[in-house]
Amino acid sequence: MKFILGEKLKMSQIFDESGDVIPVTIVKAGPCFVTQLKKEEKDGYSALQLGYQEKKENKIKKTEKGKGFKYLQEIRIDPKEIKDNSKNIGDKVDVSIFKEGEKVQVSGVSKAKGFQGVVKRWGFSGAPKSHGTKHTLRKPGSIGMTGPQRVLKGKKMAGRMGGKRVTIKNLKIYKVDTENNLLYIKGAIPGRKGTLLEIKAI
Repeated sequence: MKFILGEKLKMSQIFDESGDVIPVTIVKAGPCFVTQLKKEEKDGYSALQLGYQEKKENKIKKTEKGKGFKYLQEIRIDPKEIKDNSKNIGDKVDVSIFKEGEKVQVSGVSKAKGFQGVVKRWGFSGAPKSHGTKHTLRKPGSIGMTGPQRVLKGKKMAGRMGGKRVTIKNLKIYKVDTENNLLYIKGAIPGRKGTLLEIKAI
């Protein structure tokens, strides 16, 4: 299983051989280190734990369980990979595990936009813009009915927008920069600058 943690930097664009513009998101991925191995015999499942962004030694003592890293993330893997000793604690994982043209899925927390009304949050059209409409242009309108006398669950209303975990699949790796630990992924990726991302090969 190819899996790495990264940090969203920015969006940019690249021109291909035919002169077409390719929108890409630049991600600083790794290097990550294996901090823990979960086994079915002991933990009930097989997983690999990676640590990303080491903390300074004067702030925290490093341990085998990865307490010297800012981010820790688990990924479920095939039990055979652990039994074959393909991964050991302390192993380094970097962008070299990926190839150009490979398809990946990226998970991250989307931009938090605070409390928003129904027009921005759900795309409501709002009230008519003329014929006596006043102060109700962006209101949701009626939210109930004659019976039952309550608001049904799942009703689209105003509330907090964004700030949720989002996964986008079938994204293509356009370029791999091993010297600077950068991945150029075609298309948009959830989150703001600095958002922690989980990149997994499909």
